[in-house]
Amino acid sequence: MNLDWKKIATFAGGVLFGTAGIRILSSKDAKKFYTNCTAAVLRARECVMTTATTVQENANDILAEAKAINEARAAAEEACEEPDCSESAEFSEEETAGEEASK
Repeated sequence: MNLDWKKIATFAGGVLFGTAGIRILSSKDAKKFYTNCTAAVLRARECVMTTATTVQENANDILAEAKAINEARAAAEEACEEPDCSESAEFSEEETAGEEASK
């Protein structure tokens, strides 16, 4: 007869820890702890969902502002035809950033 000791040990360990786990879970302190942990997870989930909903609602505004910034930057680069116009391009970017911040 060929016994598979690995399977037997796994089964015995599962029974031992399963029985101990049921005893631990049935205590009042453990129930209170698990209840508090579950409540904290649900609160965190609600917070994340609220944030995700807010981002989704504002996504169109964010996209429109990002496109406006890129268009302003592209227009400033096109207007700059001089070889040494890095200072004016930086000034245009600062103006654009200031205008967007004031909105």
